[in-house]
Amino acid sequence: MSKQSILGRVTQLAKANINSLLDQAEDPQKMLDQLIRDYTNNISEAEQAVATTIGNLRMLEADHKEDVDAAAEWGGKALAASKKADELRTSGSAADADKFDNLAKVALGRQMQSEKEANTAAPTIAAQTEVVDKLKSGLDSMKTKLTELTAKRDELVSRAKTAQAQNTMMDAVKNIDVLDPTSDIGRFEEKVRREEAMALGKQELAASSLDAQFESLDDLGKTSEIEARLAALKAGKAA
Repeated sequence: MSKQSILGRVTQLAKANINSLLDQAEDPQKMLDQLIRDYTNNISEAEQAVATTIGNLRMLEADHKEDVDAAAEWGGKALAASKKADELRTSGSAADADKFDNLAKVALGRQMQSEKEANTAAPTIAAQTEVVDKLKSGLDSMKTKLTELTAKRDELVSRAKTAQAQNTMMDAVKNIDVLDPTSDIGRFEEKVRREEAMALGKQELAASSLDAQFESLDDLGKTSEIEARLAALKAGKAA
């Protein structure tokens, strides 16, 4: 996997518009579950790829440091050989002095080679460092998106459960409206009222009958009194 393809993939995933994806999904919860799985897998793959890129960069940096250190070391050897040559030449040992000057030249050649290798690697290291920084930033964005996705899924599941409970309750209320028990209560109440009315009617009827009986007694009393007065009247005439 090349550095550019890694960077492109991480950037594309990090810029994914969650809300847009959800708007297009027939089942948002399943969509989120799938996105979470995809993101988790992609993050894992991207982390491995980025780790490999970082490892390569660290190897380049280590090689670069070795070249820099080697250049400094060869420079020090060239200087030491040159000083020794000067000392020998001053003491009259020209042949030995030339030998050390030649060693100084060899050391200087090695120094130049190490410096060249270090200078050649420097731009590559700079470019790789920039790529690694972008990859790390992309991974951070992906992890942030994953956190958003997880939170969104949890929110959606909670809202779905609440909506389901509300729908269940409304269905129950609807059923109660259709099979309204108050209508049965009303019918029972009407039956009770009829029973009460019948009882009142019977009471009233009974009261009417009783009044008639008492009126009959009153009539009998009046008849008896008339008969008595008539008898008294006749008795008086006879006397």
